[in-house]
Amino acid sequence: MTTGITVHGAFERLARHRHGEGYVALVLAGGYMEAGDRGRLRVEAGQAVFHGQHESHLNEFFRAGARVLNLPSTGADNGQAFGQVDDPDAIARLAERDPDEAARLLCRTFRASTVRLGDWPDLLAAALAEDPTLGLAEWADTMGIAPQSLSRGFHRAYGISPKRYRLELRTLKALRQLPGWQGSMATLAAEMGFADQAHLTRAVVALTGRTPTRWLG
Repeated sequence: MTTGITVHGAFERLARHRHGEGYVALVLAGGYMEAGDRGRLRVEAGQAVFHGQHESHLNEFFRAGARVLNLPSTGADNGQAFGQVDDPDAIARLAERDPDEAARLLCRTFRASTVRLGDWPDLLAAALAEDPTLGLAEWADTMGIAPQSLSRGFHRAYGISPKRYRLELRTLKALRQLPGWQGSMATLAAEMGFADQAHLTRAVVALTGRTPTRWLG
């Protein structure tokens, strides 16, 4: 992600996409709906969203469009993806001189929010984040939703099928375990819910372009 300000038009839609590096987006004006690997959010002026490495999301901009300042990730979000800052304009002015220092100022003044959208696709996304091995048929039955409706409705909200979303969350979880991992790849695959080591390898390569052993550190 290139740092700096991006401008988006009324009702512009960015299809689900992935960034190789983590970054933080601060909305300076306007707003949008974002549906990503950490849920679906309504993001407006003065609010910031952290994006981890290899996470995916789609964006649907409101009538007013949006001006968004993208800054490098400092790794300081501590898992808190979404929140408010007190003075976005001060951060934007600082970013003109020093984007890294602007990102640090954002983190110092960031107040996390737990507000998320709560439609059933969002409940499913949250359930999959908590348990990437969750059975979709069982969840649909519990909620009284037909399997076909589950797939269509989730894809409409998140730009991806629930099965693929589950796989990508499972892969991200495995990827975050790799630095410092002391066990075998087969053990990691089993713990993360993959069918076998080959399944884990294919998923990590599809997400990152690199095999799991390349992420060991």
